[in-house]
Amino acid sequence: MIFSSNLFIFQFLPIIFLLLLITPKKYQNLILFIGSLIFYAWGEVRYIFIMFASVLVDYVCSNQIEKNRLTHKTRIYLWISVFFNLGMLFAFKYSNFFISNLNALFDLSFRNVNLTLPLGISFYTFQTMSYTIDVYRNKVKADSNIIDFGAYVCLFPQLIAGPIVRYSDIAIELKSRVLNFENMEKGIRIFLLGLSSKVLLANNIGMLWDEIILLPNPSTITLWLGLIAFGFQIYFDFSGYSLMAIGLGRMLGFHFPDNFNYPYISQSMTDFWNRWHITLGSWFKEYVYIPLGGNRKGALRLAINLFIVWFLTGFWHGAEYNFILWGLYFYVLLIAEKFLLLPFLRKHPILSRLYFIPLILLGWAIFAISDLSLLAQYIATLFSLTSGYEWIYYLQNYGVILLLCFVFATPVGKWVINKINSALIQDGLLYLSFIIAVAYLVDSSYNPFLYFRF
Repeated sequence: MIFSSNLFIFQFLPIIFLLLLITPKKYQNLILFIGSLIFYAWGEVRYIFIMFASVLVDYVCSNQIEKNRLTHKTRIYLWISVFFNLGMLFAFKYSNFFISNLNALFDLSFRNVNLTLPLGISFYTFQTMSYTIDVYRNKVKADSNIIDFGAYVCLFPQLIAGPIVRYSDIAIELKSRVLNFENMEKGIRIFLLGLSSKVLLANNIGMLWDEIILLPNPSTITLWLGLIAFGFQIYFDFSGYSLMAIGLGRMLGFHFPDNFNYPYISQSMTDFWNRWHITLGSWFKEYVYIPLGGNRKGALRLAINLFIVWFLTGFWHGAEYNFILWGLYFYVLLIAEKFLLLPFLRKHPILSRLYFIPLILLGWAIFAISDLSLLAQYIATLFSLTSGYEWIYYLQNYGVILLLCFVFATPVGKWVINKINSALIQDGLLYLSFIIAVAYLVDSSYNPFLYFRF
């Protein structure tokens, strides 16, 4: 079940809110916990045991850390939590990757394990790990109520694809929050903005990418157009889903952290990664980069630490070599900026964008194409000046949606909406977009979500 579906919008969501509204406050987290488990089980019922195990292991470990604060046992329970979460992630996400590579390297014949990737495992394992680590660091107190803790781990708005919400972000609201009209109204607005981004922009521009990637002999201009389409698709797909999650959280009385901040107006890769998937970047900074020493131990150590972070960032996205290559690609660019380019880029905003735009598009090619031979062919064509005029056809068919994507990927779209002084007109546009999005969902079978299985 994904947020951008009529099943979720018109069945699951009204039922869960009705139950919460009629339930006494002290039992609302129980309803939220059970409802979140049903939400998860709807799409992955056979892996529901993982959610129970994740809740139980991290609940026990965190409370044992709290009880044994002054003894050496705290580290033992920390490592149990870390090994459990990383072990589950490794088993389901990376076991076949390593089996295939061992077979290729040593001429072995181990069989791949028949496991599908559980929904959201890359997100909720990081989230629960951060909780146990923060308890170990004495940054938060262990939650002694397993129902409240279970509601945090399984919280359906951010369970499948984030944003990665730390316990400290919502600890107070988990115990005491308000379901009121103000939060409901604000949350609905944010949710509808996210739904429109996902359904009306991401889905429609995604069809352009899907068409271009299948062309037998595309021209250079067409392939660049395809990368622009994919760049917009993944942005509106993921940022739209994050907005829906933030809106749902607000409707429930939670304030989730922002996950995107107009990344395509960046003037450097450093700036881009401060604006894109903010909660993941923050997680790696807090729990990997800083513990490794950050930038406090000299240039060489800084370079090594960044290499580790970006190798892991790429590998986190998927058990494919293109994701590792993607992470290392950005590592090289970020190192170049940190030691050489940033002062120049900050002084020359026009040149910085001429540098940034083609390189971020090239990065999306590496991200999107898992077949390395096809990737090499695609990149070669990008720089081969292959002629052709099919791009004119695609501009004619997708010109309007491309223009809308350009507008709403920058603050221009928000500025235009804010210039409309009438709240009635603003609300009318928002609810009109909702009606169009629902009509699209009813009429179209094309509704992918790129981060659904990350």
